[in-house]
Amino acid sequence: MDKRRYRRRTWVTAVLALLLFGGVLAFALTGIRDAVGTADAEGLRIAEESIRRAVLVCYATEGVYPDSYEYLRDHYGLRVDEEKYIIHYEVFASNLMPDITVMERRDEA
Repeated sequence: MDKRRYRRRTWVTAVLALLLFGGVLAFALTGIRDAVGTADAEGLRIAEESIRRAVLVCYATEGVYPDSYEYLRDHYGLRVDEEKYIIHYEVFASNLMPDITVMERRDEA
């Protein structure tokens, strides 16, 4: 009788340990996924802010907004990971702030 009770208790303990391990693993994976998402959003924000800052430096230096993103790259040393981000830079007039949009590239496999 004691052996049956011991086996049952061991089996229940093993199942509870596996459930606990699964819960901790799920919690950890969720945290990692959220951290990666936050890092991606922050990278996107920093990329757009860098472009806007370079545009304002150009305007303060030259008196006109730059006519292209490439001009900022060539003359102001702006570096944004173009393999990771799509940069939309649209100029309406040389005395108006350009429309700047940065989007993350999504590789579809």
